[in-house]
Amino acid sequence: MANNQIILEIGGMTCAACSSRIEKVLSRFQGVNQVHINLATETAYLEYSTADVSIADIISRVEKIGYKASIQEKKSNNQDHRRDILAKKREFLFAALLSLPLLWSMAAHFSFTSFIPVPSLLANPWIQFMLATPIQFVIGRAFYTGAFYAIRNKTPNMDVLVVLGTSAAYFYSIYLAYEWSTVAGGESSMTYFETGAFLITFIKMGKWLEALTKGRTGLAIEKLVNLQVKTATVIRNGKDEQIPIELLRIDDVIRIKPGERIPVDGELLTGSTYVDQSMLTGESIPVKKEPGDPLIGATLNKNGSVTYRVNKRLEDTVLNQIIRMVREAQGSKAPIQRVADVISEFFVQIVVCIAIATFIIWYVWLTSQDLGLAMQAAISVLVIACPCALGLATPTSIMVGSGRAAEHGILFKRGEQLERLHKTDTIVFDKTGTLTVGKPVMTDAMTFEGDVADILTLAASAEKLSEHPVASALVQAALEKGHLLQEVNDFNAVSGMGIEAFVHGQAVIVGTRNWLKMNQIDYTAGEEQIMRLELEGKTVVLVAINHTFAGLFAVADELRDSAVEAISQLRSMGKEVIMLTGDHMNAARIIANKAGIDQVIAGVLPEGKAQVIRDLRKARKKVLMVGDGINDAPALATANFSLALSNGTDVAIEAADLTLVTDNLMRIPHAIEISRRTIKNIKQNLVASLLYNAIAIPIAMSGMLMPWVAGAAMALSSVSVILNALRLQKISMPAHSSQGGKPIEYV
Repeated sequence: MANNQIILEIGGMTCAACSSRIEKVLSRFQGVNQVHINLATETAYLEYSTADVSIADIISRVEKIGYKASIQEKKSNNQDHRRDILAKKREFLFAALLSLPLLWSMAAHFSFTSFIPVPSLLANPWIQFMLATPIQFVIGRAFYTGAFYAIRNKTPNMDVLVVLGTSAAYFYSIYLAYEWSTVAGGESSMTYFETGAFLITFIKMGKWLEALTKGRTGLAIEKLVNLQVKTATVIRNGKDEQIPIELLRIDDVIRIKPGERIPVDGELLTGSTYVDQSMLTGESIPVKKEPGDPLIGATLNKNGSVTYRVNKRLEDTVLNQIIRMVREAQGSKAPIQRVADVISEFFVQIVVCIAIATFIIWYVWLTSQDLGLAMQAAISVLVIACPCALGLATPTSIMVGSGRAAEHGILFKRGEQLERLHKTDTIVFDKTGTLTVGKPVMTDAMTFEGDVADILTLAASAEKLSEHPVASALVQAALEKGHLLQEVNDFNAVSGMGIEAFVHGQAVIVGTRNWLKMNQIDYTAGEEQIMRLELEGKTVVLVAINHTFAGLFAVADELRDSAVEAISQLRSMGKEVIMLTGDHMNAARIIANKAGIDQVIAGVLPEGKAQVIRDLRKARKKVLMVGDGINDAPALATANFSLALSNGTDVAIEAADLTLVTDNLMRIPHAIEISRRTIKNIKQNLVASLLYNAIAIPIAMSGMLMPWVAGAAMALSSVSVILNALRLQKISMPAHSSQGGKPIEYV
């Protein structure tokens, strides 16, 4: 049974009740395994079984309950968003234009505005009726449609509150206008047409402002999408040819000139250059690229004219994977959102009950059956209550926080990790390829049986099929010395131990001391040299030829430039830092001392690393495991949180919760700080939304607010939540420096 994932764009949602309704309906739909509705992005993230349900079925189900649904386009929908903003602006301006004469007519109803001359035409209730009707049923049509579906689906939402409040004012005003015409004999009479008109006008203003501010929350995705170039210069039949990037094929050769962006991912063939990768990694210093080095699509070629070979399809490029991961993170639901979901499920029903109670209290006890005043108080309660702000509180912060992180090469897979990462108290680092550069070089060679050149050739030939960094160091050393690598047969690699193979008819074993012990090979002749080299912080590789200890090679790896500062920063944040490695303790201790790490667990195989993480979790530690996503996969999967370094080559590391598209370890404390700031922002939004309703509703019940003032407050409350979330875009991300343990300053 095949499972698939998709993101749908949802139209017609107005508040948290809408998103909760769609989520409930789809989660009960056969074949849908998981669904998250995001009110801020107006999207639905779904995991479904292709054997049980189709996309068409899901879209049809959404439309049946009164909403619109479509498959999210891979390209930027910025143009559609601009059209939406323009449409909302036009609705607001049209409503405001018709409301202004009604505002003028209100001057006749109050003593403190009696000095303002009001034309008799505007005082006519039927003229007011003609001005208010287009606002009520043309501009406000969407509210009636939404309310109809909400009531039919037994899930009342904000549309129901708006329709109840504005309709009560509108139809009661028609009754008063009729009385004015027939009973009052043409005398002036106060109506409430302006109440419904102003409410709809202010709500439309709020929706327009909300759309404007929402556009800013999606800047991260828009920036990433806009990085993709449209065409590429392909060399075919010896000639340069401009073609759309959609037509590129794997193994196509592309020419890149200085100042051009790299179209898709590939491998440099000819020439050398410096590439600015800051738009993906957040690192401002250009990276030198030489033949054989990887090139990332959308990065900027600075100063060299080069050619490169395409090695990935367009949909598999680093840029597209980043966009997909950011969209999924922004569309996912953080656990804290459950608070808003529970409240929003009953919010509208409670508000309607409070409004009815307010009307009865005013009509029966607080006034002498003054229907107008009682209705004003009830309408104020209906329209000042704001489920929108509650629904936007969490997803807008998740959206902005994950987008800000992505701008600097920190990719969260889910909103849950973004919410909880700051709670980690123990950071466990792998050594090779994580704390160190991961490209060790051979520093020493010793022989105990035979010629050094011959032993190096045999060892390098056997190791050429291995992906281990130490193997690469031996192969590189052999090639630099001009040795010709030979054919390999019966290659076998044992993770964390070593390899064995037949090279030119000879049995070759390369690896650790334990590996030679397992193969019953005596290496005591080199024990003294092994100890000396390990005390120098070098990794020692032993070689046996035909089951006889023949020699050893020492390789050394450099500590990453950012390691010391990152470790210092993490410790200043109160985090416990541990280095976990399969290397020998002496070599591991030297690297740990350089990095500033006190706790070292060495000599651990990949399976043992996962057990170490389990032991830490049993001790009630909240563990973040940092590795390269290859040998560390078991440990990454076992930890509370996991972070993999992609080094800009592959961001789709499934075992990790976070991925860094950079080798700057300072991004780890940055990620933790973004998590802390995001959850703080979410809590601010939730508290503000709850306090707003807790304070505003009683004030409205007291009759202290005119309904149109209540409507304006409701409209602006949603905008304030989004503006607060946008403050997360100001989190500064300083580049790596030599500040040592100086705390990072966050704006």
